Amino acid sequence: MPPASHLPHALPRRSALQWLAALASASAAARGPGAWAADASLEPAECIAPSRPGGGFDLTCGLATQAVQSVRPAQPPLRTRYLPGGIGAVAFDQVATGRLGGPGTLVAFSSGSLLNIAQGRFGPHPVSAVRWIATLGTDYGVVAVHRDAPHQRLRDVVAALRKDPTQVVFGAGGTLGSQDWMKAALLVRAAGQDPKRMRFVSFEGGGEALKALRGGHIGVFTGDAAEARQALDKGVPLRFLAVLAQARLPGALADLPTAREQGIDLVWPTVRGLYMAASAPDAAVRAWVAAFSEALAAPGYAALCSQHGLYPFARTGAALEDFVQRSLSDYRKLAQDLGLRAWARQG
Repeated sequence: MPPASHLPHALPRRSALQWLAALASASAAARGPGAWAADASLEPAECIAPSRPGGGFDLTCGLATQAVQSVRPAQPPLRTRYLPGGIGAVAFDQVATGRLGGPGTLVAFSSGSLLNIAQGRFGPHPVSAVRWIATLGTDYGVVAVHRDAPHQRLRDVVAALRKDPTQVVFGAGGTLGSQDWMKAALLVRAAGQDPKRMRFVSFEGGGEALKALRGGHIGVFTGDAAEARQALDKGVPLRFLAVLAQARLPGALADLPTAREQGIDLVWPTVRGLYMAASAPDAAVRAWVAAFSEALAAPGYAALCSQHGLYPFARTGAALEDFVQRSLSDYRKLAQDLGLRAWARQG
């Protein structure tokens, strides 16, 4: 703003204010839309983890912060805010209805989120209610038990299910129809039993389920490898029975056999990423997409992913939109195959 001595003294107060407004508008226009886009991802922002601490959404927000800061050191760290409720349903509803959002609000999602959207479990909102920003990596499902459990191998769990499925208590994040429930249901079906007879205890995120496993309140955990590995590193007494990947994973879980190796054809990848509200300014969306595109392409990103127990899976823009649509279609078919009712038609 110019000093007061440079204002046109002859103008009445209202005209002076109009003159100042025009000056500010001209200054903003001079910056151009590219300047606003460049600034959007450098402002203080938050990453919503739609669960309690310790699960996959928490991991996603942590990775997002480190990924962007690795290529943009001036970026203030993303502040993680926990918003539990329906394993993402509350956050999605608040974003879709405009109660949550803005240029500095990112929300973590996973393949499980897409599965719930496909079944209408995130409310009567179309998938276009949000803007998909980026996928950060892929995790894989895992079957784990307490270290002192009688089950030594996956086939021991299958044998117990064949004998009496009500004697095996599964537990993980999510409710009926969630991705962790799906893993358990597919395992029960592979044992020749009806998933409707399955005992499954629902938790608000994988972190809570792993605490229950540690306390002996559930018998089998069907969550994801990355969150289970983090829990193991923190002292949770786990025994991994199988990873639900196409082939053995490199790194810390290289010795863990897949379910397929053990005669169970069960594969479950879990993609993790971020979205924003559809009402967020276009410039802000472009800025965040650009920030993550840069981070995902950085030479050190694969190593950073590995530190969080994930494997690179980079999608932004049209490629991400295509992935989301194909995933929704696949999950609707799977839900129908398992006899789950789609609760709402998604647009």
